[in-house]
Amino acid sequence: MAAVRLVSTSTVCAENNKASGGRIKLNSWDIRHLQIGYIQKGLVFACPMQDKDTLIRHLKTSLSTTLHHFPLLAGRLATTQHEDDDTVSFFIDCNDAGALFIHAAADGVTVSDIVKPFYVPSVVHSCFPLNGLINYKGITNPLLGVQSEISKGSINLSKPPVFQRWFPDGMDIPVRIPRSCIDVNQCEDDSVQRPTLERIFHFSKETIAELKAKANTEIGTDKISSLQALLSHIWRSVIRNRSFEPNEDTKYRIVVGARQRCRELPENYFGNAILGTFVAMKAKELMEQGIGNPAWRLNREIAAMTGERLKKFLESGPASPEFITLRGGDALITTIRLDSTCMVLTLDGESRLR
Repeated sequence: MAAVRLVSTSTVCAENNKASGGRIKLNSWDIRHLQIGYIQKGLVFACPMQDKDTLIRHLKTSLSTTLHHFPLLAGRLATTQHEDDDTVSFFIDCNDAGALFIHAAADGVTVSDIVKPFYVPSVVHSCFPLNGLINYKGITNPLLGVQSEISKGSINLSKPPVFQRWFPDGMDIPVRIPRSCIDVNQCEDDSVQRPTLERIFHFSKETIAELKAKANTEIGTDKISSLQALLSHIWRSVIRNRSFEPNEDTKYRIVVGARQRCRELPENYFGNAILGTFVAMKAKELMEQGIGNPAWRLNREIAAMTGERLKKFLESGPASPEFITLRGGDALITTIRLDSTCMVLTLDGESRLR
């Protein structure tokens, strides 16, 4: 399959220079993501009929307008070194350094070439320009490029997003962490992952409904959600296919949102508001107790993630920083679409569910 061919690169700045000036201090929710790679997502559209040069100009103009409303996306990550206690703090410098805009071509590649193969083809990853970069590298690289529906002439900002970070009352700001905790070389080592094969699995609404009903029936409750039942099914399928020893420990890490749990968080808060936690079970226990038990444990762990627990993490984070890493090539990575119709599962070697 043909590779992606670079046509041109440029930097798009915010319309009317609104993005210039200002700092957005990072909280512990943000800082813990510094050592993982950029999150890159893409959309595939039918090839437009209009002239390509006209289309490129239109996209650049609409991106510039978008950055006018979201100035931090045109900024850069920055640090402040505190010599008095050998700590460092992080903030987003809204300096309008701009977003990276790339025009590239995948000659001879069709939509079918992308969506029909058994595994996700390598050309898909070639479509993204920031592969291998960790978030810490946002100091010298663009933070994010966004193209929204403003391209179609429609954008509703009746409730403007809140960019400033939220901190519990009485917390020292900016958040200072020991400089020794930031190991750039280790960050870069962690960002290099073993080659993996990726496959997309589709679950119908009917299948998910069956999983949910089965999980709730086994436990005798109606509180297990569709997502929790599906995660339980995934967890059990992976452990079965990896042939774990019966007494071997297994863990499933989940991410819990803070927006509905921290009442003090602004309604239109634009930023990280999540915290990871995990549920542990022996492989034998996981396999023998059906789909309901792991689903119920996931349910209980999520319920235990209260607003107070989330705030305590923010308050205690600076003293003992926790960074998310992707160490270990045996990690299971799942991405669940919010409409509960599909997920992405990344495994070593052959991918399958049964």
